[in-house]
Amino acid sequence: MKFTLDHANLNVLDLDRSIRFYQEALGLQVLSRSPAADGSFELAFLGDGGSAFRLELTWLRDRQTPYELGDNESHICFRADAYEEAHALHQAMGCICYENPAMGLYFIHDPDDYWLEITPKR
Repeated sequence: MKFTLDHANLNVLDLDRSIRFYQEALGLQVLSRSPAADGSFELAFLGDGGSAFRLELTWLRDRQTPYELGDNESHICFRADAYEEAHALHQAMGCICYENPAMGLYFIHDPDDYWLEITPKR
């Protein structure tokens, strides 16, 4: 039996705002958008153009308050082929929330405060 990674899901309050963030900060592109027939939710799948892995963003119409993310430190990691350039972009965007130069990595947070780890390509 073999399993392969397919996608990760994040629930967001403003789908268009989140899509713009992921496009600007990480170069992800929308692969598909699927609104529910009754308008109660919409899914957007984003990809990096280099792997089959996708990020699924879910917007729920009735959700009005920010999601409680807790303090479990879960995150998604992205490898940057131009680490210093990525750092400069994220610094200009004001989305760096934690840096660990000794480990050679930093974290950014999206509009819903999900943390995303950025590491150099190895």
